[in-house]
Amino acid sequence: MKYYKKRRHSGVHKPLGNPAFSDDDPLSGVANLFDVGLVFIVGLIVTLFSAYSMQDLFDEKKNMTIMKQSDSGEMEIITKKGNKIKAVKMSKSKMTGQGTRLGVAYQLQDGSMVYVPEK
Repeated sequence: MKYYKKRRHSGVHKPLGNPAFSDDDPLSGVANLFDVGLVFIVGLIVTLFSAYSMQDLFDEKKNMTIMKQSDSGEMEIITKKGNKIKAVKMSKSKMTGQGTRLGVAYQLQDGSMVYVPEK
């Protein structure tokens, strides 16, 4: 019992918990900003996929084709078939070789293009 009283009245009061997270630390409020940033980024990615209807990109059963045109006029065709995604960059240079005619492409007055496959 005499040891118990000695520790009790030692006069030394240690703070509970880790001193690194005390109220005097100016960075204690900033500690969770990284976690908040990660949650924000994940939420932003989910929102963008929903806004641009890109959920089909994650569905194995759906196929999709996206055409992109850069400011310089370079075209890129991105195709997804099942799990495979393939990107092809188009060039304006003329090519020669042998092949089969697949169809005809028409440019409408509004600038959109229509591809008509041959049967």
